[in-house]
Amino acid sequence: MKDVSNKFESLRTAGAIARVWAKPETLSLIRENKVPKGNVIEIAKTAGILAAKRTSELIPLCHPIPLDYVEMEISVTKEEMVVESSVKAVWKTGVEMEALTAVTVAALTIYDMLKPLDDSIEIQSIKLSRKTGGITDFIESFQPPLKAAVLVLSTSTFEGKRKDKSGQIIVERLKEQPIAVVKYEILPDDEEKIRAELLNLVEKEKVDLIVTTGGAGLGPSDVTVEATRKVIEKEVPGIVEAARAFGQKRTPYSMLSRGLAGVKGKTLIINLPGSSNGVRESLDCFLPAVLHAFKMIWGGGHKE
Repeated sequence: MKDVSNKFESLRTAGAIARVWAKPETLSLIRENKVPKGNVIEIAKTAGILAAKRTSELIPLCHPIPLDYVEMEISVTKEEMVVESSVKAVWKTGVEMEALTAVTVAALTIYDMLKPLDDSIEIQSIKLSRKTGGITDFIESFQPPLKAAVLVLSTSTFEGKRKDKSGQIIVERLKEQPIAVVKYEILPDDEEKIRAELLNLVEKEKVDLIVTTGGAGLGPSDVTVEATRKVIEKEVPGIVEAARAFGQKRTPYSMLSRGLAGVKGKTLIINLPGSSNGVRESLDCFLPAVLHAFKMIWGGGHKE
């Protein structure tokens, strides 16, 4: 199976439709509930719900998903039966296969119940009717691209005693978004120098986004948070709260990060941990959704 351990959970929905053709007299028996094997509609609905919950057991590479909702609707027209499913889950992967499996098994159940009465039954189509959720729902576009700066805040890295990895990860991940990284800089753990550079990036270089790595822990020289707090005008606690919660499911050390996020003018500043894993997990958590913040900062309101 595909590794989805780095994905964030979001509301996923999907719907599917199957169409089963049968003779008019057969369809009349269904409407009148006179099929010898029982109530076709109710039994097929139940079969569809059960199938949705067991999709990962039927399809080898599907991930097990804790479904929150499955609904089946079956209507009988003059020429066919229309089977529809609606599935919801808050999870890392979509529920398209669950929706499709539900209508497929419901259609097969209908076929099984009607085949003694009608040898011309035909499952004519099975298709996905809709899907929502996942990273694609949160992609933002910007033209021209946002301007970003990446600051690596570590005295040992500044002095050349340690090679930077975290900052390079941030640069590469930001480049995957509609973002131009216009500055990459390494500074020592000096509160005044950090504060001064943050102000320079906001007021003179006018970048849209500043992402820092390092200096956000409990060490005696960790002063990134203190410098950031003196610069920002509006704190945005949800960003780092989400990142810590995401990381906490992967390592208990996430709770030791003191990172801060906030806005100065029209610039968003985000503190990330100094560790490579901490940076990766934080970026996995809030990219690309955090970019919606800029449309809010610019007065564009919320995306429905």
